[in-house]
Amino acid sequence: MKPFYVTTPIYYVNDRPHIGHAYSTVAADVLARFQRLRGRPVRFLTGTDEHGQKIEEKAKELGKDPQAFVDEMSPPFREAFEELGCTLDDYIRTTDERHETRVQRLWNILVEKGDIYLGEYEGWYSVADEAFITEKEMEELDEVTRSKVQRVREKSYFFKLSAYGDKLLEFYEKHPDSVQPQSRMNEVKSFVKGGLRDLSISRTSFKWGVPVPGDPDHVMYVWLDALTNYMSALGGPAAAGEEELFDKFWPPSADVVHIVGKDILRFHAVYWPAFLMSAGIEPPSQVWAHGWLTVDGQKMSKRFGNFIPPGPLVKEFGRDVVRYYLMREVAFGQDGDFSHKNLIARYHGELGNGLGNLLNRMVASIVKKSLGGQVPAVSESALTDLDRALIA
Repeated sequence: MKPFYVTTPIYYVNDRPHIGHAYSTVAADVLARFQRLRGRPVRFLTGTDEHGQKIEEKAKELGKDPQAFVDEMSPPFREAFEELGCTLDDYIRTTDERHETRVQRLWNILVEKGDIYLGEYEGWYSVADEAFITEKEMEELDEVTRSKVQRVREKSYFFKLSAYGDKLLEFYEKHPDSVQPQSRMNEVKSFVKGGLRDLSISRTSFKWGVPVPGDPDHVMYVWLDALTNYMSALGGPAAAGEEELFDKFWPPSADVVHIVGKDILRFHAVYWPAFLMSAGIEPPSQVWAHGWLTVDGQKMSKRFGNFIPPGPLVKEFGRDVVRYYLMREVAFGQDGDFSHKNLIARYHGELGNGLGNLLNRMVASIVKKSLGGQVPAVSESALTDLDRALIA
């Protein structure tokens, strides 16, 4: 069967893992598990995004070296996902040498294709989002967010995104399911049809990033760096002798599904396929964008102090209950809300009184009718890993 490669966004390490990170990763894990059950070769990737101005500033604020800071912040993400039972095949960090080498390789390919040039960027930049902001987008921001956006002017390398509008629209027409749900595809098409401007892909105002080949005064724009993780974890762009894993798990040999939040859809459904088209590499099969997860009706925010770490929930309810709740409570693609009240209600109402009661009746009936009312003893050595997981 055709190999299947599923990824989550790589998570920014300026803070600790929360229930929003868990939602994306559990969703990807459910897909990975399902495809394995179907007998497909599966590869499941997650990881952490560790470069950028925000990281540099946070490390400085704490009096730490940026590398020491990210070395401290990345492991809790992996630990949280493993605690949730996510069956990861790989965990990538953008400070890994294997990643940085391949990002620079992709940069050189884009240069060779004539799609990168040196210019000057002047405009708005959101450090919080590590994103450039247009004048129109500035007008739409709330007052608190707008106050954190900086006006910048600096030398920058640009990617010729404007040359890829028609190619992207043609790709969407040939692959109508490549962005899901369909409402998100409509948003992406509308954005591209509105006209694409060349994209600034390097910065000189900070140093914490992957150096631009041949010009160490510049570091790569964090999104060019971050997006490449999906390939670099497979050894791509592959050099001679490194092609095996990349060729196996990348189109056209494999189906590739990126699970992302709707707030980063543009990066994955517009910028990323344009970079790949320039490099002569086929874009991913699908980008699935889920909605935002609020907590008791409020957006997760440091201001509200309502970030919910997954660890305590797993300890209180068990990982299968938390996984069930996340997938049951929110229709994928739509916004959803997390609340302890609803978690407890689903735990007791659906898992306990519903499925639990059904299972209890079935087992009692089997024991009574087929086993003479006695549960046979089973030696510990006869138990499989699945048996132990069910008993736990």
